[in-house]
Amino acid sequence: MAVIALASASGSPGVSTTALGLAMEWPRPVLVVEADPTGGSSILAGYLRGHMQPGPDLVDLMMSPLGPAESLPRIAVPIPGTTISYVAGTRTHVQAAALRDRWASLSEVLADLEATGQDVIVDAGRLGLIGSPEPLMCTADLTVLVVRTYLPALVAARSWAENVTQPGVGWRWPGLLLVGEGMPYTSREISRLLGLPVVAEIADDPVGAAVFHRGAPQPRHFTTGAYARSLRAATEELQAEVGRSRAAVTSEAAR
Repeated sequence: MAVIALASASGSPGVSTTALGLAMEWPRPVLVVEADPTGGSSILAGYLRGHMQPGPDLVDLMMSPLGPAESLPRIAVPIPGTTISYVAGTRTHVQAAALRDRWASLSEVLADLEATGQDVIVDAGRLGLIGSPEPLMCTADLTVLVVRTYLPALVAARSWAENVTQPGVGWRWPGLLLVGEGMPYTSREISRLLGLPVVAEIADDPVGAAVFHRGAPQPRHFTTGAYARSLRAATEELQAEVGRSRAAVTSEAAR
């Protein structure tokens, strides 16, 4: 299907939580790459609550003398009971800075996973940090800016929204993923303000999000609740947007 990257401008909109939540609802096997330059594994420390021993991580993958293509099957860790595997993030933000010149080679490896029946969700973390995985965001089939819908978050996102659409240096196919649409601004208002299409929306539900954020027990009726339903809808919307982007690229190439 695709490589999809998620990033944020500021305001802690829940990129890591959303990335894992989408992966849990994804219809095909999916690899989650923890490329947040702040370091650490939100999956290991959060969803898995530290119950698994830390193993090889992103640094091991990128620095392996075998190269990322051969090392990935060994380093990606399956999440028990799911069709998800993940590459743990760097242990510190200092390590992330050392990977700056290696993201491009990894992006090629991730793109090739589609032929094996596996999709990729990249947790790119907050924009503008040293070690940010810009090549992954620029080459992904779809890169979405995860944004909450109140004014401080929108102000922070506005300048980034302008940058990511710049020809030749921006994201290949950019969009927005809103957390809490209508709280208070609507998707139409936000799309007009930021100049990007709203690709998907998820509910602002701290109780539901805590399941993926810190491994909290699932509340009663979780799978039929608003948060899980919004994640399922978002996966469908993201896949549809990738289809549109690829059709547009094919049409442009045929001209």
